[in-house]
Amino acid sequence: MFIRKLFAALVLWSVMAALPCWALAGDKPATQAERLGFPAGKRVLILHADDIGMCYEANEAAKNYLGKGEIQSAAMMVPCPWFNEIAHWYKENPQHDMGLHLAMNSEWTWYRWGPVAPKSEVPGMVDPDGYLWDDTIKTAMKAPAQEIEKEIRAQIERALSRGIRPSHIDTHMGTLYARPDYTAVYCKLAEEYHIPAMVIEPSPAVIEKFRQRGVPPTEQMKQILSNYKLPKLDDFDSVPEGKTYEEKRDKFFEQVRGLRPGITEIIFHPSTMTEGLKHITGSNQQRAWEAEMFSDPVVKQFLASEGIIFTNWKELMKRWEEREGKK
Repeated sequence: MFIRKLFAALVLWSVMAALPCWALAGDKPATQAERLGFPAGKRVLILHADDIGMCYEANEAAKNYLGKGEIQSAAMMVPCPWFNEIAHWYKENPQHDMGLHLAMNSEWTWYRWGPVAPKSEVPGMVDPDGYLWDDTIKTAMKAPAQEIEKEIRAQIERALSRGIRPSHIDTHMGTLYARPDYTAVYCKLAEEYHIPAMVIEPSPAVIEKFRQRGVPPTEQMKQILSNYKLPKLDDFDSVPEGKTYEEKRDKFFEQVRGLRPGITEIIFHPSTMTEGLKHITGSNQQRAWEAEMFSDPVVKQFLASEGIIFTNWKELMKRWEEREGKK
């Protein structure tokens, strides 16, 4: 599982590395945060829970965190078995910030799901058992962009049919950054539905960060993301793993201390620990620690001491609409 997620992250960042430094040329503000009216030089952070709706344990962790105001945002996986439960909760609690974690893959060995679109209409996305492919590479090799678009649209429409308005969309396992034509439909549908997508501003610092990983730029991806109109992040990361809770927490502290000015989203995958979770994923302990971390008084005190501004996708979109005169 770790290898698959690492691959997904490298795919995502290889896309970001595809954009040259002229993207920030001219007299524009230095960060997306400044463009949206946040104070210059400030670190703006979204703590974001992924994989919600995947299982009961993930839902419980997200509801606990959001209900207490200990994190800022989360995203639901529409094809998964526990989506309807979390969608109902969000409909009853619309003050929170919940997006869609667009799932083009089903990665677990014994806990699987298929597409929302009819399988006959997305045959390249499903394995011989009718489930979504278990890794990004298989999807990228077999599924045409037209099928990816159909599945994204089906997931958004199902969420809307449940009476909820997603605050944003993002990509499970980085699959929507695996091919430029996937990214194109991802950005297109974000604009069509007026729901912001998780897209990162290709600043010189971000470009350098991921060029060092040895991935060459592509002009096609540069054009796709340069033309994307809705609000963007300045950076993106995930909570580090640790051999112990204390090690994990300390690595997170180091990560936060190293944040640059601008809007950063840090993702994690919280789930309450149960016997069921142990049989779903080998990352169960990391997920259980991530369900505890942001309730930890030591973590709360640390974040308060860092002078960070917290935000969420609803606020980003509101600021963008005010700036663009599109309220």
